[in-house]
Amino acid sequence: MRRESLLGTNVYLCNGYSIIEKGVMKKIGFLSFGHWSNHPAYKTRTAGDTLLQSIDLAVAAEEIGLDGAYFRVHHFAAQLASPFPLLSAIGAKTKKIEIGTGVIDMRYENPLYMAEDAGAADLISGGRLQLGISRGSPEQVIDGWRYFGYEPAKGETDADMGRNKALQFLDKLKGEGFAQPNPYPMFPNPPGLLRLEPYSKGLRERIWWGAASNATAIWAAENGMHLQSSTLKFDESGKPFHVQQAEQIRLYKEAWKKAGHQREPRVSVSRSIFALTTDEDRYLFGRDANGADKIGYIEKDKRAIFGRSYAGEPDQLIRELAQDEAIQEADTLLLTIPNTLGVDYNIHLLSSILEHVAPGLGWR
Repeated sequence: MRRESLLGTNVYLCNGYSIIEKGVMKKIGFLSFGHWSNHPAYKTRTAGDTLLQSIDLAVAAEEIGLDGAYFRVHHFAAQLASPFPLLSAIGAKTKKIEIGTGVIDMRYENPLYMAEDAGAADLISGGRLQLGISRGSPEQVIDGWRYFGYEPAKGETDADMGRNKALQFLDKLKGEGFAQPNPYPMFPNPPGLLRLEPYSKGLRERIWWGAASNATAIWAAENGMHLQSSTLKFDESGKPFHVQQAEQIRLYKEAWKKAGHQREPRVSVSRSIFALTTDEDRYLFGRDANGADKIGYIEKDKRAIFGRSYAGEPDQLIRELAQDEAIQEADTLLLTIPNTLGVDYNIHLLSSILEHVAPGLGWR
């Protein structure tokens, strides 16, 4: 047995396998973008295919021991959009798995209606919702939120509008009365101001903010939201992606502590990780081996860095992932999946991580 040190962690090489000496248990979930297209290679040819397979995937993921089923939300695209019917259906079909989004673009949302939908979905699931929200990213159409009837206030940007809506949403999730009751109601009212219903206790503490910058990560901590950090962020230092993301997470944790919240923060990072254990895996994802970060622009004036994908034999993945500083800082790992390849193949991919990679890193 030979010992090496990666980021201060002892890694033992035994019989060709890497074993982390003191790994930290992590929650592991999947993140689906919910694509569909009438393509001969796709298992998801229609929106109905994607929705129904998303439910089946969450059920199967729970059965193999995965901790979370998360879904991206995009508008004006052949991808999942309105999340709450899907989250409610999954909540009714499962018992333990966390159910969430990554992320809902708040520029498109009515915060009060959303609070009602979220409360209902959370009650159906028995309090398992983990909702990721954000100010949004570039969409398929120009200023798509305008078509939904929303305009930034005077002197406000669309990003400001998204963050302000998020704060309204958080406020209404507290379950406090704010609306003046009608003195002649259809049904008797309880005393005092009225709140939105249904109210789900504890949901306010299970809201996450998707942050692409250090500043918005700090803002999320100040406002008592957990942190979701994806496979891209604004390039703020020129350092490798995982280093910048780890720095972002540490700033978030410092801000959380400074804010004096009385509960523990949670942090998730997303990664594309493929354990190559079959010939089909090697055919589909072998080209992603030895990947590297990429630089691009998700907004015309914002340089962004996109994190690498990981693909390789399990032992190679263990060694590479042990060097990812951001994964070490996070308590939750969301595995992005190719949902168009169908439920069975995606469960194979997820099972490969749980069985062949996670134990070697101390995550299981």
